Amino acid sequence: MMGWVIAASLALLVLVVLFYAVSIPRTAREITAAALLVGLAGYAWQGNPGLAGAPRKAAATQAGSFDEGLAEQRRALGERYGPAGQWLLMSDGLGRQGKSKEAANVLLSGLRETPDDPNLWLGLGNALVTHADGVVSPGAEFAYRRAMALDEKAIAPRFFFGLALARSGQLQPARQLWVPLEQTLPEGSKLKTELKANIERIDALLASDGPRPEQEQPD
Repeated sequence: MMGWVIAASLALLVLVVLFYAVSIPRTAREITAAALLVGLAGYAWQGNPGLAGAPRKAAATQAGSFDEGLAEQRRALGERYGPAGQWLLMSDGLGRQGKSKEAANVLLSGLRETPDDPNLWLGLGNALVTHADGVVSPGAEFAYRRAMALDEKAIAPRFFFGLALARSGQLQPARQLWVPLEQTLPEGSKLKTELKANIERIDALLASDGPRPEQEQPD
């Protein structure tokens, strides 16, 4: 019973943020609220990604703890200073302590002040994935897509959304994000080399599983 009370309270908080603090068009509010409510309330309080059937075979060794290397890579690709950097620094500190829910909540506080900051939305997506033990919840997916929409040319949102998808076993969607991103990167860059290697591994895994319906249609 207490779990439901907590979930309802969290849902109300998210709705207040969406309707009064975050600049989202009225026509999109219903879908946005549903995505974040399911992602934050459902996974934060009642989700159990460890149940059989959760897409975690590629994430088993990655999830559940703060990834220092991932945080440093995010800082290298995107923010490091300014308002977003300060919120993300606080969130990273909480993540290192294993306080994944608090790490996500800090970023929600930052988004109340600057709702159109793609770096904060990206950080929220990463924090929600960590909190859900590597599962890309609807709330995390919304956060990543919001970051991509706010800065269509940014590298970081597409890279980290693809990484989260690949680690959760969603290989084809990850590939669809990474292939066009890799093609835009300069030859010899470290990230281009990393993406090429990741795409090759994905292709090998997809080939070992046989043809899939989504592969039958050209991009």
